[in-house]
Amino acid sequence: MHTLSQLNAGELNGIKRLSLSENISEFPMAILSLADSLEVLDLSDNKLSSLPTEIAQLSKLKIIFASNNCFTVLPEALGACPSLEMVGFKSNQIKCVPEAALPAKLRWLILTDNHIEVLPESLGERPRLQKLALAGNRLTTLPTTMHKLENLELLRLSANQLTECPEQVLDLPKLAWFAFAGNPFCKSDVVIESVPSIASSSYTLKNILGQGASGVIYRASWNRSQADLSEYQFPEQIAVKVFKGEVTSDGYPQDELQACLKVGNHTNLVQSLAQVEAPDTLSLIMALIPAHYKNLGLPPCLQSCTRDRFTDDFSLSAKQITKMVTQMTAVFDHLHDNQVCHGDLYAHNTLFDEQANIIVGDFGAASMYHMLTAAQQLKVKQIESRALQYFIDDLLSVCSDSGFLNPLK
Repeated sequence: MHTLSQLNAGELNGIKRLSLSENISEFPMAILSLADSLEVLDLSDNKLSSLPTEIAQLSKLKIIFASNNCFTVLPEALGACPSLEMVGFKSNQIKCVPEAALPAKLRWLILTDNHIEVLPESLGERPRLQKLALAGNRLTTLPTTMHKLENLELLRLSANQLTECPEQVLDLPKLAWFAFAGNPFCKSDVVIESVPSIASSSYTLKNILGQGASGVIYRASWNRSQADLSEYQFPEQIAVKVFKGEVTSDGYPQDELQACLKVGNHTNLVQSLAQVEAPDTLSLIMALIPAHYKNLGLPPCLQSCTRDRFTDDFSLSAKQITKMVTQMTAVFDHLHDNQVCHGDLYAHNTLFDEQANIIVGDFGAASMYHMLTAAQQLKVKQIESRALQYFIDDLLSVCSDSGFLNPLK
């Protein structure tokens, strides 16, 4: 993190990345002195509500973050930035997205958790767009031009007010990671009781095992003897996911829970054991994953955009990859047999051990689709089949030998 005093004193000349968070309410014009070098500008967690037209002078600017500010309109000045590729304005109060606000080279647009009801038709005129995050808005329709987004790979539409399934995106040729739960068009009255409900007094939370957009996962211990819970045959080692309760980058926690329960259990999925009976807290009890499992991949970065990464020294044999892909294919079939789209099939959401056994988790972007037409259901499955193929491609990028046998062929 940098400071305004450093900026104003000229101490930051030549830097490529600038981060300022000091309750700023007006754009510091001294930023323009960095025009010859600045590529990433992070103005998140301030009180900004506008940007000057002069920001277009930042000719090398590729990425701008302005989350948690006071914008009600996505600034039109962004559209004039010649090199801008990534725009992140999460958690503002944006209601309006002007036609001219979208940069010509846009690859990645994050407008999660705003108040947007309508998007401009110019969105479909951004052919380089790969990643589009719109969860937690008030969209009732999508631009008809979105059918032109032939490079779009990840789309988050959850927690909006879409009344009809957006047909214009279902045929996009590269779309692979798709989240749409929490909209009227896919509302479900199905009550899923695949696991029992128990009281929160049954266990005690221990240390944090991990956390993500939708909640925190704790190690937990039972407060009652196993005999008291014998009717459920719960394992002794458990974890508890406590959902945060608000809309996330992927959608509503309640939709995640329902999709997770609808899928049920599978050898290669994190095992759900019970829901928690509590008036103000949404929680899910799960089997504790053995400690020797570790993450298969790293999440995408700004450069890779939608694709997973691996550490430089990481590799897998063709035999290991064949086994992992066979298991992931079985997970895919199980998900779609239960009419659930995971929405986030990635190596970084997969755990593995030395025997190449995998466990898939993180249902934050999952969407049930049993209420859609047969044709729409088929297209949703086809979309996720691309994620499965990308998963295979990413693993093959770290393959140490030949001999991979693709179970999809």
